[in-house]
Amino acid sequence: MRLLPKTCVPLYHQAIVICYTLSMSLFDILFPKRCVSCSAYGFYICSNCFAKITLLETSVCVSCQKNTIGGMTHPHCYTPQMIDGVLSSVVYRGVVKKLVYRFKYKPYLSDLEQTIVSLFYEGLIQQEAFFRLLQHEVLLVPIPLHISRFRMRGYNQSQILARGIGKRLHVPVADILTRVRNTQTQIGQTKAERDENMKGAFGLKKGIQIPSNVSILLVDDVCTSGATLKEAAKVLKRTGVKTVWGITFAHGE
Repeated sequence: MRLLPKTCVPLYHQAIVICYTLSMSLFDILFPKRCVSCSAYGFYICSNCFAKITLLETSVCVSCQKNTIGGMTHPHCYTPQMIDGVLSSVVYRGVVKKLVYRFKYKPYLSDLEQTIVSLFYEGLIQQEAFFRLLQHEVLLVPIPLHISRFRMRGYNQSQILARGIGKRLHVPVADILTRVRNTQTQIGQTKAERDENMKGAFGLKKGIQIPSNVSILLVDDVCTSGATLKEAAKVLKRTGVKTVWGITFAHGE
């Protein structure tokens, strides 16, 4: 795969919309979908709302939240147990916020998978930093849900995204982390509160051995303060994993 010139991105964006529009099935006709944003019939995102989605063009250091190159954690922010960087595909606002909400909460539209995975994938492959990560042996690891939340929702959205991305990239996926503490929702919390809320939230599943030469890509739906990814990376770094990055569908407040 190769990166498209920036001048080609708008046309490429339109091509995705056209392919997306032609994919309607008989099932969609019998049980019509509605746009998550404007409620128009036909698709989970209509063409008008799809055009409002913005691919992420800049990245910030997950530690200090200041601009950085290629999503990398700044050298002066880095510690031995710090995540190495975070890459995301789209800006977390407007249509994307509504899309993620419908994917995670009632009525639990898990069949939004194809829509979100497609956007996730297209955003990632436009980034040179992501291709550099793929030059090494990598393993996709979804951020786990606590068992109580998993039972309520019936699925882990991060696991769905990891499997979708893994299938497209031909990269293995492994559920090696477990959620040992049921944390509070992070909505409305400050960065410091989120960091504190996530402390001790994750553990490594029993009997797991990770090859020393493997780079881990943690997969989640949204990165805001980065508290979740940082805490999960800490667990992996303690086991001897040298490189841990995060990849998320969206990034923003």
